[in-house]
Amino acid sequence: MTDPQRTPIPVAQDSNSPDIAWRPSPAYIERSRLRRFMDRHGIASVAELMNRSVADIAWFWDAVVQDLDLEWFQPYTQVVDLSRGIEWPHWFPGGRYNYVHDAVDKHAERLRPQATALIWEGEDGAVITLTYAELAAQVNRAANALKALGLGKGDRVGVFMPMVPETVIATLAISKIGAIYIPIFSGYAGAAVATRLGDCGARLLITADGFYRRGGQVPMKETADEAAAASPTVEHLLVVRRLGRAVPWTAGRDVWWDELVPQQSAECATEQTDAEDPYMIIYTSGTTGRPKGAVHTHCGFPIKGAQDMAHGFDLQPGDVLFWITDIGWMMGPWAISGSLMLGATLMIYEGVPGYPQPDRLWALVERHRVTHLGISPTAVRSLMGQGDHWVKAHDLSRLLFFGSTGEPWNPDPWRWLFDVVGEGKRPILNYSGGTEISGGILCCNPLLPLKPCSFNAPVPGMAADVVDAEGHPVRGEVGELVIRQPWVGMTRGFWQDPDRYIETYWSRIPGIWVHGDWALIDEDGFWYILGRSDDTIKVAGKRVGPAEVESAAVSHPAVAEAAAIGVPHALKGEVVVVFVMLRPNYAPSEPLRGEIEAAIVHQLGKSLKPEAVRFVQDIPRTRNAKILRRLVRRAYLDEPLGDTSSLENPAALEAVQGAQ
Repeated sequence: MTDPQRTPIPVAQDSNSPDIAWRPSPAYIERSRLRRFMDRHGIASVAELMNRSVADIAWFWDAVVQDLDLEWFQPYTQVVDLSRGIEWPHWFPGGRYNYVHDAVDKHAERLRPQATALIWEGEDGAVITLTYAELAAQVNRAANALKALGLGKGDRVGVFMPMVPETVIATLAISKIGAIYIPIFSGYAGAAVATRLGDCGARLLITADGFYRRGGQVPMKETADEAAAASPTVEHLLVVRRLGRAVPWTAGRDVWWDELVPQQSAECATEQTDAEDPYMIIYTSGTTGRPKGAVHTHCGFPIKGAQDMAHGFDLQPGDVLFWITDIGWMMGPWAISGSLMLGATLMIYEGVPGYPQPDRLWALVERHRVTHLGISPTAVRSLMGQGDHWVKAHDLSRLLFFGSTGEPWNPDPWRWLFDVVGEGKRPILNYSGGTEISGGILCCNPLLPLKPCSFNAPVPGMAADVVDAEGHPVRGEVGELVIRQPWVGMTRGFWQDPDRYIETYWSRIPGIWVHGDWALIDEDGFWYILGRSDDTIKVAGKRVGPAEVESAAVSHPAVAEAAAIGVPHALKGEVVVVFVMLRPNYAPSEPLRGEIEAAIVHQLGKSLKPEAVRFVQDIPRTRNAKILRRLVRRAYLDEPLGDTSSLENPAALEAVQGAQ
């Protein structure tokens, strides 16, 4: 393993470059939690902090625990044990820790019981606000309800929910009793939900009758029923009554939230879990095979997320975090655990940011005094075309930071957000990492300058680098984004599939985590993410593996084989294009194209509807029948093909280029 002390980590340097768009003001420096952390440890610069944080990981993560004021049921005897190798660190051995104590209990009991913990606004305008004391009582009632259904430590519970208060309450209640939480995207079709429930053996699915979106009602209970029917381990559906609509009901299995939870006691002791007990399995799509269930523990994902918010986003008590996301994507659980552990206020919103008018998002920021707004480049591209007057009509003076993750920026929307919404003075804290990371590899922090679309440093504690195929550092040219040292938030492997975890991240360059992103570090120390180096597709920030799309296409009886790729899209960043080979006795037609598209939507949900379905006679593949999606994509986009030496059937490239 390369010694991280011999590979200094670049961070952004100030210069006279005209590309620098923002420099930290005295006000940002003065309030900075990261600056206070550095002062406490006698560290003079971010560059010095970065290199010390990865050269002595035991010192750093122990210092993080102290900085975040985390409280343990039983103290740890060691920070990290690497006896099983860098791939399998054991963090905080001997310690007993449940993050819900830090997220809810201590605030409700003594630190800030009357401070606002949660603000929710529905698309219909309904608003619910909970203090830490009120949130604690609700979480305790929900935890006791789970126990009444027979759930306990180690049981898996799916949460297939819209962004409503019960989603936050359920998330915390599951962890409070030591069960394992499975967040599931609210837009998935039944088959995709069932895949996740079945893989982890979930006993309970928490869902809703539906939710509001763009003024309409989106049903969820029927989708949950379909998933439960295909998931033999699911014993109960706990259903939140959001819309009050009539839904199918299975007596003995289905339970209304509002009939079970409120009658429970508001007192419930938090399970004293081992620090490394799993608290969440969150599924992320890979390039091949079924979705991967990334396993996260109480001392992992929540601590890493809180540290990122503290040191990168400078989130503090009294701040209000509003990150536009879904509970099924990493940023949903991240926002819940991290904001509450830091004693801040979490805001969530049910609907879309442009409904019923293009200023809904800015009205939310103004009304709820948001300080930290997380927004994707896709959302910005959608809103910027509506006109600047929608922004200027609102008082955004309390807003301090923008956060952004999920996909690379391009310059025009970045400048619009910074110049028009941010008035040229609010930094855009770009953030990139992933589900298996528990947050960010790279971020921006308000102690360093910013260039558009860039990252000004890795997150402290992340031994990030950009390397060539042999693992040697490269600067000023594109390489693979890697991590050279373990960190507290790294996934503890994939659920019941340790070999796949090793193959995915550790097999290409021994001893180094290869993340699967192309990256570049410029001459001033700014970092850039340039897209995935694997085949994973990101549609408006939603990650899907081509294998899942292809499997859905092949479920149609006419389809013999399929290849799915992501192609650039002005609004969504990427969209899905699917190439299909038909079985004998089937001929291409527009009705058939529609049926195949419908089969994909049925499996994966409307948000992952393909932009196009193309018919081909053959699909490029290797001699061992592996589909060469890289060549499919390049041929379709008429880009240089590069190395084609592994291609078994060159004529298939012409079929892709001429696909109808």
